Amino acid sequence: MHKTSRAAALGLVVLSGFPAFSQGLLYGQQHAKHYANSLAPYVVSPQQIVDRMLELADPKPNETVYDLGSGDGRILITAVQRYRVKAVGVEISDDLVQSTSDRIRRLGLQNDARVIHGDLRKVDLSAADVVTMYLATDVNEMMRPNLEKYLKPGARVVSHDYPVPGWKPKLVDKDLPQAHNHVIYLYEMPAQKK
Repeated sequence: MHKTSRAAALGLVVLSGFPAFSQGLLYGQQHAKHYANSLAPYVVSPQQIVDRMLELADPKPNETVYDLGSGDGRILITAVQRYRVKAVGVEISDDLVQSTSDRIRRLGLQNDARVIHGDLRKVDLSAADVVTMYLATDVNEMMRPNLEKYLKPGARVVSHDYPVPGWKPKLVDKDLPQAHNHVIYLYEMPAQKK
């Protein structure tokens, strides 16, 4: 689903006023209860976007990557396998936490990757060197105080398709082959927190 479809899905959720109902339209009625507390629809970042997000963030071995709204865990798994980092996902959906945790175990990555079942607004991000997210502009804005509170100077934040209002990106990548209509925003936490 590209940016326009994701925006339409977000609009549907907001306009309906009934999160479980609107989530049921997006995910199927049987899964509506799992997404009732979600801040954004579950839409995966294509693998070429994941690859580019991590390339721009340039995680070093032994750094820690957090993925907010980690979905199927593809960012966590790619980060651990390619960059030899620690990776932590934050996900609200029980089903996605379970399936991602199972996949991490099957791949033998359980010492380096894990998923926290919880609300991304309440997670301590102080261990993060890199934060990735594919949320929405309003959710990014909601997350900004936590990012500013917890992230250390030099930490990188990479957002797929949606900017963080009030922050100036270090880089905006719109030239993504085979991923038209996608944008990646790279931010770096300043040397002194405001």
